[in-house]
Amino acid sequence: MTPIFAENADEAIVMLESRDDIRIVLTDVDMPGSMDGLRLAAIVRNRWPPIQLVVVSGHMLVEHAELPERSRFFNKPYAPDKMIGALRSLVA
Repeated sequence: MTPIFAENADEAIVMLESRDDIRIVLTDVDMPGSMDGLRLAAIVRNRWPPIQLVVVSGHMLVEHAELPERSRFFNKPYAPDKMIGALRSLVA
C-alpha cells in the first residue's frame, strides 16, 4: 500500500478520476479548498462506492449519522497503532 497525497478535496477528486488503484480515502474534516472532508467523503461514497473511507478530525466529534455509509471516524489525536490496524483491516 503506497499513500498518495492530495493538497485539498478538489485535487483528491482529480486523482480519483484519473486512477483506478485507490482503495482507501483518508480525509480530515477541516481541509482547504472548496469543500470539507465530510463533503469529500460523501462524493467519494456516491461516485466510487467500493472505496473505503476514513474521516478524522481534531476539532469536532463527528456523529455516525453524519458519515457516509461504511465510513470510519477517528478523533485526533488517535493512536497510530489503531489507525494502522483500521487501514489494514479495510484492505484485507
